[in-house]
Amino acid sequence: SFAMFDMAKEQTISGTVTDFQWTNPHSWIWLEVPSASGGGGEQWGVEGMSPNFLERRGWSKNTLHRGDKVSVVIHPVKNGGHGGSFVRVTLPDGKVMDMMGGSGPVYPPATPAPKT
Repeated sequence: SFAMFDMAKEQTISGTVTDFQWTNPHSWIWLEVPSASGGGGEQWGVEGMSPNFLERRGWSKNTLHRGDKVSVVIHPVKNGGHGGSFVRVTLPDGKVMDMMGGSGPVYPPATPAPKT
């Protein structure tokens, strides 16, 4: 359920990947994000879609690695906590991976029906 997320808002967080969980029913990106107060890092959890859903959109279990410095756009949790629902990520090489579209086609290109 997306009830806990504010789907009308987007928030960008930047940090270091501490874990990428390629698990069912939802994938998770865990980040250490520098504190707004300048202190130590804060742990953020970002919930994504299932591996099956993501794989059809160009993702793999190797898309993110521990130590990667990334920027993630989320729909934040309504209670103001350190978490959200994944929208898109900018990888260290600048490539943008989108939750809904990935970096490639959403589905294989259609093959036209043979003419009879």
